[in-house]
Amino acid sequence: MPHYKLTYFNIMGLAEPIRLMFAQAGVEYENVMISREEGDTTWAKLKPTTPYGTLPLLEVDGRVIAQSIAISNYLAKKFDMNGENEWEAVKAEELVQAMHDVRQPVRAWWKEKVERKKAELLKKLESDVVLPFFDRFEKLLAENGTGFFVGSRITQADLHIFNMLEWWQNNQFFSDVFYNHPKINAFIKKIANMPNIKNWLEKRPKTAV
Repeated sequence: MPHYKLTYFNIMGLAEPIRLMFAQAGVEYENVMISREEGDTTWAKLKPTTPYGTLPLLEVDGRVIAQSIAISNYLAKKFDMNGENEWEAVKAEELVQAMHDVRQPVRAWWKEKVERKKAELLKKLESDVVLPFFDRFEKLLAENGTGFFVGSRITQADLHIFNMLEWWQNNQFFSDVFYNHPKINAFIKKIANMPNIKNWLEKRPKTAV
């Protein structure tokens, strides 16, 4: 079994879907969480040694993979979370990329410090991004008909989507939108109650994001 070392900040962020993949696969790994508190120089020292000056990083027996989607695609192949054929694999990868696209406006809203502007961004986010996202993904679940987004078993796509939805739900964002999308709610419950996922959710470090 390879030695895996995942390095990211001490938040969920881009690394949490990867942590969920390790949890679901039941594979042990070293989970390094770096503080970014004022005065902590860990990241400042590490950054110049990374391939692109970014995290997360995954080390596999000392060899480094950068970029969260590349890491996810690699582990999906290793952990058999990429569907049952090439078509399911590419559709799972497509959904992972779609979730990454959704993250960008969400991140802009979350980082806004001016409350008035933040409220305006939230309203626009819900109408322009979140509601269309829910409508599309509710339809995908209905069309696939298995409770998963691709094929008949869990893929990396499910864990990326679950990660975002669960964070929104836990923080009580977009409650009315959740209420009107029953298949998405059923999906969240399905993934959250998988034994390995449930165990990780119960024991993972508590962070704001």
